[in-house]
Amino acid sequence: MKVNQEEMRVMAKIKFTNSALDYLKKREVLGHLMLLIVDDGGGKYSIHGGSCSIGANFSIIKLDKPDKDYPEKLQNDEGVEIYTSKYDLVELQDNLVLDYKDYSLQLKNDSQMLDGAVSIGNGPALIEANHHVVTV
Repeated sequence: MKVNQEEMRVMAKIKFTNSALDYLKKREVLGHLMLLIVDDGGGKYSIHGGSCSIGANFSIIKLDKPDKDYPEKLQNDEGVEIYTSKYDLVELQDNLVLDYKDYSLQLKNDSQMLDGAVSIGNGPALIEANHHVVTV
């Protein structure tokens, strides 16, 4: 029996705390399709600028429809539809936790705090604002 490599791949997981879910709901993001991206300043959904920020800034992007460049679904028990890219998975790793405390969204993994102030952006508005960005 031949096994498909995609079936063997372990899905990345993210946990949303109740406070993070409440905050996302207040910001009218919860219930929409979302992306979790490494905000490196060069992507079509970038909020932050500059390549010096690679791996230091993360953003949640609200979308109206799926984006084929972000096919990796982040598994979670909270029923949140959130995706990322293979590129972003390298920085995110596994067992992510998104929490809201001290007035900011915080993203952690098993070993460290990834971002103490995760940004939220509107995908269509960012595409329009970043129309000059060329993606490969």
